[in-house]
Amino acid sequence: MTLFDQLFFNSFNHYKRGTYKKKANSIAIVYITIVQASFLLVLGVFFAEFFHQMHVSTMSATKAWILYALACLLLYFINWIQYSGKNRKIMNANQKKKSNYGIWTLWLIPSVALFLAMLFLRVF
Repeated sequence: MTLFDQLFFNSFNHYKRGTYKKKANSIAIVYITIVQASFLLVLGVFFAEFFHQMHVSTMSATKAWILYALACLLLYFINWIQYSGKNRKIMNANQKKKSNYGIWTLWLIPSVALFLAMLFLRVF
């Protein structure tokens, strides 16, 4: 089971036990998409600034943001396919070790990634 699967199931289990029982799967899918999109943003900003400092002209900033938005939509669709229905139930049954992260820790992960992306944009 990957790190993203563990993060998904931790957020899913938290919201399933809380007040959002019926929307737990949707919230967990949005959460894991935000985490993956924030990591993608950090990598994209890092490589964009690296290429800018190396004087490599790959694409304009507008095209890069459009590509990022399309990648985020693709990530949401892939996560929706992967974590909905029968596949999620099979992965949940095969989950060997149940690790519990607090909800603050779970939401701190994309926040730190977004902070790093903004820091990379300002520093370079």
